Amino acid sequence: MTAPTTAGLLARLATLGPYFAVATAPPPDAASYRPLATLPGAAFDDWTALVGARLGTGPGRVAASTVHLGHVARLWSLALGTVALGGGVPDLGPGRLRFTLSPEGSPRLWVPEPAARPADEDPVPGLHALLTAHLAPLHAHLRARYGLSPHLLRGNTASALTGTVRVLLDRVPDAPLDAGPLAARLLRTDGLGDNGTYLYDPDLGVAYQRNSCCLFYRTPRGGLCGDCVLRGAPSRRD
Repeated sequence: MTAPTTAGLLARLATLGPYFAVATAPPPDAASYRPLATLPGAAFDDWTALVGARLGTGPGRVAASTVHLGHVARLWSLALGTVALGGGVPDLGPGRLRFTLSPEGSPRLWVPEPAARPADEDPVPGLHALLTAHLAPLHAHLRARYGLSPHLLRGNTASALTGTVRVLLDRVPDAPLDAGPLAARLLRTDGLGDNGTYLYDPDLGVAYQRNSCCLFYRTPRGGLCGDCVLRGAPSRRD
């Protein structure tokens, strides 16, 4: 049987929802796309301003945290999703993956000629290297520009990872590789995990409670996220 191509795996992932979507053919407005390597700095600030206007918070810490959480969720969805479907860690580094924003601040992603490293017996080092390449410079900008703490940023990163695992377990139950144990190991790596509580059972699924808050409760609509530290202890049936 012919192994699926990276483009084929990404196309399958796109059916799971917008966080898993990335174009692999040149979009009509390709000239407006920029490498994600340019995101830390003015590009992120522009994005935060758009989201802050939509949320009603202004372009400050709350909007920046919201943008960060959604952005990391997209990175995990594409990277971990490709691995779970049986591929190698995709070559979606900051210089390869490109983005553009709608007027409301919704991102669209594009990767020309997608490829992946060969599928490893242990994809965790490759996943860690890929996410770190994106997040290390971005986190430096978020700390300096918005005063977001490393504690909050690690919590966002871990929350985005566990959210990705939930979607994969729910919508691709027959995936060749179980994302649950991979997430448990990634949550123990430098920079990507935190000290939250992660529970996984192949039959019952995933439960997670972070030990930080993403600040969304400070938006006009308010409310606590399902894994917020301000909630009670999780169970696998939550």
